[in-house]
Amino acid sequence: MGAAEPEVERDNGAGGMKENEEEKEKQKQNTSSVGGGPEGAVAEEEMEQATGDVEKGEMRYHEEAARNVTSFVDNQAQVPPTLIHPDYHVSMLQRLNPTNPLRIAINGPTRVTTASPAQSQRSVARSTPTPQQSIASLNSRGYTNKCSLVLFLLHMAVAIGLVCFLLFKGVQGFLQANSTVKIKEKRLLKYLLPQIEIVSLLSVTLAFAWQKAVRDCPVLMVHVILWSTFIMSLSTGILLLCFQKPATDGVGACFIAFAIGSGLYACWVSHRAKFCCKILVKSLEPVSKFPDINRPIYLMLVVGFLWMSLWILAVIGALNFYFPPLIIILLVLSLAWTTEVIRNIANITVSRVTALYYLRGMQSSTQFCFQRAVTLNLGSASLGSLLVPAIEALRIIARGLNLLEGEDEFMFSCAKCCLGVMTTIFRYGNGWAFVQIAVYGKGFVKASQDTWELFEMQEMEPIVDSDITSSICFLTGVCSGSICVIVVAAWTFTVHKDYTATLSLLAFFIGYLMTRISMALPHACVSCYYVCYAENPQNRYFDDTIRDRQSVIKSGRDAVVPTPRVPGGRYARR
Repeated sequence: MGAAEPEVERDNGAGGMKENEEEKEKQKQNTSSVGGGPEGAVAEEEMEQATGDVEKGEMRYHEEAARNVTSFVDNQAQVPPTLIHPDYHVSMLQRLNPTNPLRIAINGPTRVTTASPAQSQRSVARSTPTPQQSIASLNSRGYTNKCSLVLFLLHMAVAIGLVCFLLFKGVQGFLQANSTVKIKEKRLLKYLLPQIEIVSLLSVTLAFAWQKAVRDCPVLMVHVILWSTFIMSLSTGILLLCFQKPATDGVGACFIAFAIGSGLYACWVSHRAKFCCKILVKSLEPVSKFPDINRPIYLMLVVGFLWMSLWILAVIGALNFYFPPLIIILLVLSLAWTTEVIRNIANITVSRVTALYYLRGMQSSTQFCFQRAVTLNLGSASLGSLLVPAIEALRIIARGLNLLEGEDEFMFSCAKCCLGVMTTIFRYGNGWAFVQIAVYGKGFVKASQDTWELFEMQEMEPIVDSDITSSICFLTGVCSGSICVIVVAAWTFTVHKDYTATLSLLAFFIGYLMTRISMALPHACVSCYYVCYAENPQNRYFDDTIRDRQSVIKSGRDAVVPTPRVPGGRYARR
C-alpha cells in the first residue's frame, strides 16, 4: 500500500482486554451501517480480522486484504453522491483515517502513525471523487441545432424527390418517339456518362491514396501537396488553353490564376511547414490505436459515390425539363451541402474517438461515435457545413484587404472594419467547434464560442490562426480535382469536343469533394490536438511542441508574418 504499518501499543491486564472487547463491538456496529451488500460484507470481515490482530498484539496487513479495501473505497467513490444514503457517509467517516482515507483508523488504546503533510495532501487529493457532471456530459442524449437538422432533412427529402423525378424525365425522354430528344439523350449517355462514372471511381481512388500517404509520411506529404497543387493546376490550365475553344479557354485561365496564387501561398507558408509537420505527426499518433477508425470514412465515400452517380443521371434528366440552367445550379448547391455534411459527419466521428482518448484515456467504440454523429450531432454538422465555408472565405478576403490597405487608402478604408466584423463572426462560427460538438454534444454556436475562449485563455490564437492544416486539406482536394480534369478533358476532347468544358468542371467538382471527405481524418486529428491541449495543457499525451512555439512567438524570434488583426478592445464583447 506504500503507507507505514501502524504501530500498536499493547495493553496488558484484564482492563486492556475489556477495552479491546468494547472496541470490537464498536467496530462491528460501524461496519454494519455500510449496508447489506456483498461489498459491505467484505469490508466487515476485513475489519474483524484487523481488530482480531490488535487483540493478539500483532497488527498484520496482508497485501491482498489491503488491496481489497482500497478497491472497495475507490469503487464507492465513483458512485454519484445522489445514489448513496447519508448514513453511508457517516459510517465511512468513522472508519477512515482523516489524513489518509485508504487507511483504517482503529479507535481505543491503539495508536496509528500519521503521514507527513505533503503525503496527506496528495492522498486527500487522490481520494477526492471525480466530478460527475463533466463525465455525464460526455454521453448527452439531446439533439443539437434542431432547426438546422429539420432543414437539412427537409432538403434531403426534396433533393431525393427531385432526383427521382429528373431520372423519370430522363427515361421518359429516352423512350419518347420524338427523334430529336431521343438522339440528344443517347449522345449524352454515350459521351457524358462514362467519363463522369470513371472520374468518380478515380476520385475515390485518389481520396484513399492521399489519406494513406498523409498518414504514413506526413512530413513529406505536406511539402508534396503544397507544390503538387501548383504544378497540377498549372498543367490543367495550360491543357485547357491548348484546346483553343472559348469555353475551355475561360476555364483554363481560372486554373492558371489559381496556380499562381497557390504557388505564392506555398512560398509564403514555407516557414510554417515545419511546425505543421510536427503537429500533424503528433496528432496522428492515436490513429494507430483504433484500427477501425477509417470505416466511417470508407462508408461516407461509398455513400458519396452512389449519390453522385444518381446526381449525374438527374443532371441529364434536367436537360429535358424547364429551365435546365436553374435546375442544374440547384443540384450543384444541393450536392455541395450534402457532401460537406458527409465530410463533417466523418469529422465529428473521428473527433469524438480521438478527443476521448486525449481527455479521458478511453478506447471509444468507433461505431458508437459514428451513430452519435449521424443522429444527435447531425443538426450541428448541417449548420456548420453551411456557415464554416462561407465564414472562412469571407475572413480570408477580409485579411487580404487588411494586408493591402496601405496601398490605396480610399479603396481599403473599410478594411479594418470588415476584418473586425469577420473576427466577431468567426468567434460564433468556426471549424474548431466540431471537437466540442463531438465530445460534449454542444450546439454549433456555443461550441464555437467555448472553443475560442479556450484558445484565448491559453494564448493560442496566433498558433491556430497560422495553422495550415485546413489549407493542406483544401489544396489536396484541388490537386485531385485537377488530376480528374486532365483525364476527363483529354478523353472528352477526342470523342466530343463540345462537352469538354462542361465535363471538366464536373470532374473537378467531383474529385475535389471526394478527396475532402477522405481528408477529414487528418483534419479532425489536428483539431482535436489543439482543442484538447487548450482544455488541459498538462495532459500527459501532450509534449512541449505548442509551449515551445508560444515561447518563440512571444520572444519575437519567429519569422512568421503576423496575421492581420483588429486592435484589441475595439470589437471586444462588452
